[in-house]
Amino acid sequence: MAKGFEENRIRNEAIASFGKDLARRSRSRCELCEQSGLSLSAMEVPPAPREPAIGHCVFLCDDCRDQSENIRRFQAGENWRCLAQTLWSETPAVQVMAVRLLRRQSASQPWAREALENAFLDPDVESWADQSE
Repeated sequence: MAKGFEENRIRNEAIASFGKDLARRSRSRCELCEQSGLSLSAMEVPPAPREPAIGHCVFLCDDCRDQSENIRRFQAGENWRCLAQTLWSETPAVQVMAVRLLRRQSASQPWAREALENAFLDPDVESWADQSE
């Protein structure tokens, strides 16, 4: 058990080390809701590669991160309309997160369903989004 704990700690440190590059990429804004002035942290978009990679990380505010990581805490609604714009991000990991969150609410939110229908995604991004969280 100690070995797994140590490996996880090292992985989390590597992901945290991407902070400056992620802040630059995101212009210090949450990459999902685009709010600035909030505490942001790096989150790996599953499934994670064997070695941590910045291309598999997103920079999120606490609220977006909490709702992204914990499906039970996810609250569908108008507050997620920003995802319709986020879906067009140049960053594949951000697109994947937007697709997954839009899918969570597409049954109850017509605007989310419409955003997904109008999206044009690279096949690799769509395949990544289809993989289990």
